[in-house]
Parts: sequence; structure tokens; C-alpha cells
Amino acid sequence: MATTEHPPPGRLRAWMLEGLSDMGKGHAQQGQQAETEQQHKGQPWYRVMCLTGVDYFSTLGYQPGIAALAAGLLSPIATIVLVIVTLAGALPVYRRVADESPHGEGSIAMLERLLSFWQGKLFVLTLLGFAATDFLITITLSAADASTHLVENPHLNSALHDKQMIITLALVALLGAVFLKGFLEAIGVAVALVGVYLALNVVVVIVGFWHVATAGHVVTDWADALTAEHGNVLAMVGVALIVFPKLALGLSGFETGVAVMPHVKGDAGDTEETPTGRIRDTKKLLTTAALIMSVFLIATSFITTLLIPEKEFEPGGQANGRALAFLAHEYLGNAFGTVYDISTIAILWFAGASAMAGLLNLMPRYLPRYGMAPHWARAVRPMVIVFTLVAFLVTWIFDANVDAQGGAYATGVLVLISSAAIAVTIAAHKAAQRGWAVGFAVISAVFLYTTVVNVIERPDGVKIGACFIAGIILVSLLSRLARAFELRVTSVTLDPMAERFIRDMASRKLRFIANEPDQRDKAEYRDKIEQIREDNDLPGEDFVFVEVTVLDPSEFEAGLTVRGEVLHNRYRVLTLESSSIPNALAALLLHTRDSTGCIPHIYFEWTEGNPFANFLRFFLFGQGEVAPVTREVLREAEPNRSRRPRVHTG
Repeated sequence: MATTEHPPPGRLRAWMLEGLSDMGKGHAQQGQQAETEQQHKGQPWYRVMCLTGVDYFSTLGYQPGIAALAAGLLSPIATIVLVIVTLAGALPVYRRVADESPHGEGSIAMLERLLSFWQGKLFVLTLLGFAATDFLITITLSAADASTHLVENPHLNSALHDKQMIITLALVALLGAVFLKGFLEAIGVAVALVGVYLALNVVVVIVGFWHVATAGHVVTDWADALTAEHGNVLAMVGVALIVFPKLALGLSGFETGVAVMPHVKGDAGDTEETPTGRIRDTKKLLTTAALIMSVFLIATSFITTLLIPEKEFEPGGQANGRALAFLAHEYLGNAFGTVYDISTIAILWFAGASAMAGLLNLMPRYLPRYGMAPHWARAVRPMVIVFTLVAFLVTWIFDANVDAQGGAYATGVLVLISSAAIAVTIAAHKAAQRGWAVGFAVISAVFLYTTVVNVIERPDGVKIGACFIAGIILVSLLSRLARAFELRVTSVTLDPMAERFIRDMASRKLRFIANEPDQRDKAEYRDKIEQIREDNDLPGEDFVFVEVTVLDPSEFEAGLTVRGEVLHNRYRVLTLESSSIPNALAALLLHTRDSTGCIPHIYFEWTEGNPFANFLRFFLFGQGEVAPVTREVLREAEPNRSRRPRVHTG
């Protein structure tokens, strides 16, 4: 039912809005269509894992340094706690998420299905705010760490000293420029980057352990210092449990792992309804990625804590934000260290690209469907500019500092994981799986504790998340207001009885009566016809009643099914279900006009009451003053007055 969009004037605007389409109505841009076709062909799960890996594994570039800075000598023990939480908590949760949302929707979609009406929409918008925090901080933190590796390289340090902010902004700008040109995630590139990066890290880890083994005093010195600082083992574990939330960056890859599900090939017999092979292989992907990352997290936290002086982790130290690169240069020489820096910079930059693609895929999945996206937000390039400018602002606020952004990044990650844990707990409870429900409830409690501790100790994350949430909700509601009178019924389907009513009336005159169903008895319809005839001075009784039932008024658009019935052996009634009475009526009238070639007429009773209050009722609940709103929807949908269905009130 959407009207045809005319090409926008002006070359710049035409380029900015190139491929503009309403994603909420299922139309994709040409580039997205090509990408979707490629996705349907699928790739083996171990190759798709590398798409997760550019985000997940790239955190090794800064995670060991942040862990050492946060936990000090306890870093290896706190990392072990993190790994236990990863394997016993996050991994089971996201394996269940893969079962529940096999098309890459993730935990947000699971929670969306559990809540309806406006509270569901506002809850999803809140989660989108934290998701935006996660993805945008991924871009800025990755760019900041990439610039750290560049600035601290011995060959470039003197030339690039004090240029980290400029380099970080340049990397973010380059990322935006690539997406303005057009960017499709290349699994082949991800495989190469991840393969090289992990191979180089294996070399660094092996060399690190060799130096630990050959310098035996390193272990004893660490153990003695640890005992002197914390006393017995129980005290160490207790402190590790307290500080491990600061290491939550190491959990960053799970939401991405579910998001890439549509890329997984699965089995030949898979269907969109039951993609059994895709679900199984995605679970392999999640498990393998978690195991690889767990091994690297423990190994790297151990060697960096034992081999790097504590002062080097401090801001301004040579290992700050680049602990493994420090070891690569220290023990393998500047040539190998430079190769390691290049590999790290490349995968960190690609992690930012993955995050940008995630933002561009996530927002259109919800906001246009809610009617909460401005017209230009349906095009990629304006959104890229918006996200790039926001990334500039975040980079400037945090002074391109990796450590300072850790709290915000961890908050976004932890909120999404906590929401996923809650979603699978509810899903297990509804499926009457008591054991799983209890287990997931315990996991939810752990992640909620971790989130709360992280927010208390590092409130920057929730502050930034709150800013994103407030911005998204404000823009969304303003957009919904601006599009209030837009025709948003995507299709109209009539059952045989409804078609018969329309066909019979078309030979005479198409006259409808909008009726709010009450008792639906004979007297209701008789009195309604008499009132309409008297108010409009009409002869005869050749009318068809139209009754709309509002289901979820917070929904913005959907298809419309029209059913016909004869009541009391006399009165013809069309029944519709929609989120908005005026939109449903306008869509029916336009469909009737197009299918018969006749201009239909519809008759209303005038609704008493305050116009502003009636508009709020329409905006929030899909009702209110129906007649003038129906006319306004028709006016916007059909500019030609001679072809516009007639609206009468009395």
C-alpha cells in the first residue's frame, strides 16, 4: 500500500539517499540483496567463526593490559574466574539463544516476543541503546588501541609521538569513508586476518612461556608477591571474584556470534522454519570460539603479568593497551614486533568495520518497523555519517584512551549478556524445563551482579548508554509523531465473503459505515443506519459496516486481512484487525478504489471531546477521533483529490 517515492532532487542528496528503501516493509537495498543472496549460500561454520573472531579475538590486543591494570598480580586468577563464567555461563546462554533465534535476531528479539504494547517497544529501545554503546565503543576503542600500537612502534614512536588522537580520528574517518563507498563483510578477509593474528599470538605465547620456564625466579617472585599482598588462597580467590567484572571485555564475542548465524551453511535439508544444521553448527562456532579465547586469555594474562613490569601497564607505560605487542618487541625483535603491530592494527580496524555493519543491520531491523526512524535513516550513507560523528565525539570525550573506554564497553557487553540470560531463563521456564530454568536463573544472577558492580565502579558506561537510550527514544518518538498520518498498511487481503460484498456494491455505489462494535445486536446496526441516513440525508440501506479491532497499537505497520460476515440475516459487516483504526479504514478504502475503479464513501459519527486528547489516544492507542485522522491519512496517501475516497461525518 506504500506510495511510490520520487527520486530526491539534487546530486548530493540523490547520492546520500541512493537505494533508499523501507526496510521495515521488507525491501532491501541492492547491495544488501546481493549480500543476502551470498549469505543464503552459506559458509562452513569455522570460516564464519572468523567474523565473530575479528570482534572477539581482537580484544587480545588490549585485554591482557586492561586485566593487569585492573587486577594487578591477581590478573591470571581473575582471568580464570572470567573463563569459568564464560564457559559455564555465557556459552550455555548463547547456545540456547541460537536455538531460540536461528535467523540472527539475538536476545533482543527474544525479549521483544515476551513483551507487547508500548512497554515492549520502550524496553527494546533501551536494549538498542546499550547495543549502540557496545558497537560504537567497539569502533572507538578498537581504533584507539590500533593507534596505540602504531604510536608505540619503535620505528614510528618519535615521528608519531602525541599524535594518538589524530590517528584515532583518522582511523574512524577511514572506516566511515569505506562504508560511504560501500562495504560488504568479506568472510575471506576475516579468515585471513584471524588466522594470521592467532598464529602470531601463538608464537608470542610460546616464547613467553619459554622465558617464564627458563627464568624460574619469575614464577616464585610472582607467587611470593601475591602471597605477601593477599595472604592465603581463599583471600586471593575472593578478591579475584570482586575484580573480575573489570575484565568483562573478554566476553565481547557472543552477541556477534549469534548475529552471524545467517552466514552458516548448515545442512542441505535445512529450511528457514527449521534450520537444524545451522543451529548445530552455530553451537560449534560458539563453543570453539569460546574455547580458543579462553586458552588465550589465561595464557596471555599469565605471561604478561609475570614478564612485564607493573609500571609499564600504567598510562604512559610501553605496555599500556598493548601488552602482547610489548612482549613481541621485547623477546622477538622489532621486525617481528612490527609484523605483530600491523596484524593487530588490521584486525582491530576490521573489528570496527564489523561493529559498524552490526549497527547498520541492527537499527533498521527494529526502528522502521516501529515507525521510529526518520525517512533518511532508511538509507545507509546518512546513518554512516551519524555513527561516524558520534564515534568522533566519543573518541574526543575519552581522549582516545583505551583504559578509559573499557568501562563503557564492558557495560554494553554485560547488559546484552544479562538480557540474553534473562531471556533464555524465561524461555526455559515457559517450556517447563525446570532444571534449565534454575540453571539459567543462577547465570542471570551472576551476570546481573557483574553488571551492577561494573556500573558502580565505572559509571561512564551506563552514562553513555543512558545518552544513547535517551537519544534513540527521543528521535524515535519524534519520528513516530512525524509519520503519524502515514499509510502504513503493507498489504490488504479480502476473504471470499468480503470480496463478494465489494463486488455487489461496486455495481451501484460503494458506501461504508464505520462502526465501533458494542453488543453487535440487531438494534445496534439498525439504529446506526438510521442515524447515518438522517445525518447525511441518504436514501436506502445499501451500506456495508466496517469494524476495526485494535490489537497492539504500538505496532506501526503490518498486512491487513478483511473478513466478511452477515449478521442477523440482513447486515453486511467487514471485520478488520489492525494497530490503528484510521490506517486500517484508509487502506481498505484505497484497496476498494483500486480493485473496482469506483470512489468509495465512508460515513462516521462525530466524536466529541478535546482534539488534543483525541490525537493522543490515536497516537498511543490507535483510536481517538477517527474521521479526521482517516481523512488526513487518505490525503497524504492520495494527493489527487478527485481520486481520493470520500469521508463524511455527521
